[in-house]
Amino acid sequence: MQKKECPSCAMMIDNKARICPVCGYEYPRQNRLYQIIALILVLVFLLFYIL
Repeated sequence: MQKKECPSCAMMIDNKARICPVCGYEYPRQNRLYQIIALILVLVFLLFYIL
């Protein structure tokens, strides 16, 4: 089972956990829309840089 470190209390917890069971730290959700927009902007920047 994979583990990740809680940035608040430094305990190793389950990688799939969204809330640390020790200190209650809540991991922020990743918004797919922002990731897609960022990828499009990088591609547009690269196209303009190449041309």
